[in-house]
Amino acid sequence: MNAPRIFLLAAAVGLTPIALSYGVRPHSSIPFLFGFPVDGVEAAHIFRAVMGLYLAQALFWLAGALKPTLTTAALWSVTVFMWGLAVGRAFSLIIDRMPKPILLVYLLLELIFGVIGCLLLRKQSPRPAAS
Repeated sequence: MNAPRIFLLAAAVGLTPIALSYGVRPHSSIPFLFGFPVDGVEAAHIFRAVMGLYLAQALFWLAGALKPTLTTAALWSVTVFMWGLAVGRAFSLIIDRMPKPILLVYLLLELIFGVIGCLLLRKQSPRPAAS
């Protein structure tokens, strides 16, 4: 298995427990992880929707790891996903105060995965022939 496919597999496997922690039991996991309550159906609904979005992304990355015709699209997806999360977190650091340490770990991982995704995409791109 080549580096892009291993990377996609790692991203899918790594995101799955995070997704499940958000949505399987948000009333207990979110207060434990982040220190705030999930009150009401609407809050649980939002966290379960986020879980579904994360799991759908992880499934696409897994498909990209297993099916070579999807590898480049999946690399784009993981890169945009990770950079999007990282930019949102960076914006929050500027506007809000420092979050719990786990969220800083998430930010670091998102930056790392975003950079690796960019590097792998760069290697995937065909270079124009020199004239």
